[in-house]
Amino acid sequence: MSNRILNPQGVHAPIGSYSHAIEVPPNARWLYVSGQVGIGPDGKVGQGIQQQAAFAWANLLTILNSAGMGVEDLVKVTTFLTRAQDIQESRNARVKVLGSVKPASTLVVISALAAPEYLIEIEAHAAKA
Repeated sequence: MSNRILNPQGVHAPIGSYSHAIEVPPNARWLYVSGQVGIGPDGKVGQGIQQQAAFAWANLLTILNSAGMGVEDLVKVTTFLTRAQDIQESRNARVKVLGSVKPASTLVVISALAAPEYLIEIEAHAAKA
């Protein structure tokens, strides 16, 4: 049994690349991924939103892979941006990585992250039966 997408009638259709809910089967393994920022493997912060988003998603994928999971196991993704002007670039990076996979999701624009140079942070929950 795998994770089940829920977009029930009576609730407006998702207005983006996400699902309203994901049901996880009993006895699935859960993985909670801390917020990943736009830092590359060398420890340097990416230049601009495109590079930071690419780094944040690459970090998330590496963590999923280390647990024997992939994007298809994502249940919930939360993206934090510090600038509303970066929403479209963030969405572009997400679609590039997730393709047709549409986990439950939240996108929030906030005033700041842990360091002033961070433009994006992505946290996630994944589950695999």
